[in-house]
Amino acid sequence: MAQVRVTVDGVNYADDVEPRTLLVHYLREQLGKTGTLVGCDTSNCGACTVHLNGQSVKSCSVLAVQADGAEVTTIEGIARDGKLHPMQEAFNEQHALQCGYCTPGMIMQAIDLLGDNPDPDEQEVREGIEGNLCRCTGYQNIVRAVQSAAHKMRPGAHALDPNTPVPVAGGGN
Repeated sequence: MAQVRVTVDGVNYADDVEPRTLLVHYLREQLGKTGTLVGCDTSNCGACTVHLNGQSVKSCSVLAVQADGAEVTTIEGIARDGKLHPMQEAFNEQHALQCGYCTPGMIMQAIDLLGDNPDPDEQEVREGIEGNLCRCTGYQNIVRAVQSAAHKMRPGAHALDPNTPVPVAGGGN
């Protein structure tokens, strides 16, 4: 067994894990973070996307021991004070949810995308989420949702309380 110390959604954890345990299984099975989904176990679908030290990663391609000392944000950790993250709101408002299986990973990837590019055009959104697969849609509503969230998350956007920080991963400084 190996010891892993990690902060997940703002809570510190210290656990013993098998050295070969994937981060997705650690999050789901030991911490109960079941919003992070297991889709393919081959890093092809993106359903397991989380933020690791502020960058999106497919948690099925990261060992839990590799996250030792890191900060992990899951879909359960992006809402603040009972209010959905603007990206979650936009996915709902733009009907970007079908079966919902890809949605947690898609939202986490989209947040990271906006950290790198706060105002993406349609093609940039499509390229930014290309590692996350949706089997139900043609992606049009997902693209619309990401662009809607980008608008809501702009500095000075009326949809946000200016005192509430919005978590954005990626390179946005």
